[in-house]
Formats: sequence, C-alpha cells, structure tokens
Amino acid sequence: MSEINVTPMVDVMLVLLIIFMVAAPMLTVGVPLDLPQTQAQAVSQDREPLVVSIDNQGKVFLQDSQISVEELVPKLQAIAKAGYDERIFVRGDKTVDYGAVMKVMGRLSGAGFKRVALVSEVEQGS
Repeated sequence: MSEINVTPMVDVMLVLLIIFMVAAPMLTVGVPLDLPQTQAQAVSQDREPLVVSIDNQGKVFLQDSQISVEELVPKLQAIAKAGYDERIFVRGDKTVDYGAVMKVMGRLSGAGFKRVALVSEVEQGS
C-alpha cells in the first residue's frame, strides 16, 4: 500500500507564505523618505504611477533611480504613456528644503505636466 504524505509539503508552503507576507510590503517602498503627515484621503490608482522623490539631502529620484534635476523632464516625457495627462506623484522628505520641492514641481508644470500631486502619510492620532 502506497500513500503520499503531504504534511511536509504543507509545512514548506506555510513557511513560504509567511516569508512572502513579511517581504511583500518591503518591496514597494522605493526611496526611503520621512513623509509629512496630513488628514487627506488616499488616491485610488489602477496602474503604477510615475513617482519623483526628493530625499533629505535634496537628491532627486525618478522611481528608484537617482537623476539630476536637468534630466527629470526629458526622462518623464520619454516615459509618460499618456503624454502630459500622466499622473506624477512628488514625494518629498519632510526635512528637505521647501525650495527643492518647488524647483521640481516648477519644472514639471513648466514642461506641461498637468496632473502633479504631492504625496504624504495619513496623520496619526488626531
């Protein structure tokens, strides 16, 4: 009489499930920033948006790649699928200089991108 013992397979699958549940949120973080907190509601989006990040040292990132401010608009124009109607999220560390964020937003609006939004975290304990 031969039987298949599935207990070891179930044990391995449960361990893999736990590993992926812990690792999945870490894969979507991108550039580590300390975002300011607001009471605004989250925006729902059906596809991955274009994200421009500015870290606490003023470095500019497009998605996860560091670029210079001068390269930002040409790269966004090449990447944007919907042209100038593509939604672009700007994430700025809360300790970064206000002028650095406005410099990036000014370049985006000056290039004709109309759907530029600032990203923040939901305010805790209000």
